[in-house]
Amino acid sequence: MSSPLPSYHNEYIESTDTNAIILGNDASPWIIATQGINGWWNAYNKALDENPLIAKALTSLFGFFFGDLFAQIFIVKAGFDIKRLATMSSFGLIYHGPSGHYYYDWLDARIEGTDGKSIATKICFDQVIYCPLFMILFFTYLGIAAGDNIGTIEHKIHSDLFIAVLGSWKVWPVIHIINFRFVATKHRLIFINGIQIAFNMFLSLIGSK
Repeated sequence: MSSPLPSYHNEYIESTDTNAIILGNDASPWIIATQGINGWWNAYNKALDENPLIAKALTSLFGFFFGDLFAQIFIVKAGFDIKRLATMSSFGLIYHGPSGHYYYDWLDARIEGTDGKSIATKICFDQVIYCPLFMILFFTYLGIAAGDNIGTIEHKIHSDLFIAVLGSWKVWPVIHIINFRFVATKHRLIFINGIQIAFNMFLSLIGSK
């Protein structure tokens, strides 16, 4: 008489040919969560390979969305401004994501390597050249979205540009040491947006003054 088939009640089996996961009835929540994250990460990487511009635009949309959402909930606490949330989110979608896609591809192609000199050069260019230009475009976009005239936008830039750039200098050089040393070019925006949710709270507060 043949022996009964072994029970996989407390185990999970990974199908190597389909990457499908078969979970037992008693699979732990940790295993289920881990496999869910792995599935999401694989899908995200596939999107980066097939439609990098769209994937990165959506990545920045969520980064700016949550940055402003958290700023309004935890810092401002003065009534929820849906128009402001939409404006910040659309900036991530329309400008930050697409520009970041081309910018980091260009920067990594022009300054190759992950040695100390290459990283320092990238950080210097990013913070001295790119950062002020980015902030000017950021304030201009917010002004146009709010219906401000050119004079009002110029005043906003003159009054808040240095504060925004200084805030960037306090945060991003350290973050970019990790970014330019360890993060692949195609993953830079998701890494930056993960960190930037907190920084976007700062930008949201300055932009909405």
